[in-house]
Amino acid sequence: MRLLKSTNELVIPDNVTVEVKGRAVRVKGPRGTLQRAFRHISVDLFLVEEDGKKIVRVDYHSGRRKGLASLRTVLSHVQNLITGVTKGFEYKLRLVYAHFPVNINIEQKGTQVEIRNFLGEKRVRVVKMMPGVTCFRSEAVKDELVVQGSSIEFVSRSCALISQSCLVRDLDIRKFLDGIYVSERGLIAKGE
Repeated sequence: MRLLKSTNELVIPDNVTVEVKGRAVRVKGPRGTLQRAFRHISVDLFLVEEDGKKIVRVDYHSGRRKGLASLRTVLSHVQNLITGVTKGFEYKLRLVYAHFPVNINIEQKGTQVEIRNFLGEKRVRVVKMMPGVTCFRSEAVKDELVVQGSSIEFVSRSCALISQSCLVRDLDIRKFLDGIYVSERGLIAKGE
């Protein structure tokens, strides 16, 4: 069954400004500016004001079930942009090793990670962070890395690059559990 028009809305907080031009969204907040284009999804984006509140409205015309799911997807992405420019995202990674201790060097003001002595190998693995993402060691926990940034995509992709650079090859992964794994995901501003 086709629905002629489906609508979903998202209320914008006061300390954030949102610009909508076509299917491109730009969000400005205390932590900076993020933007995202939704040109691959056939939805209509509007910025409206009701009762003194600014609202992002997403419309989908004559859609079936899979098309209607894209309404919530677009709003979830916009909500992640708003959360990123207000609170920021933080991922924590743990270094796991059984025999050979993995050494981490953080270079270029936290934008590059060098991984040494993984499974006793001489090869140095170099991982560059995505733009706007910084990495540093945790002071509280011994073998822990903290990756922070405003864009959830760039933070999670940087963590994935670090984790994928330390995959065990040609050995039994049930026995050799060495690697760098994501242990915690959350926001930088915890108190709110």
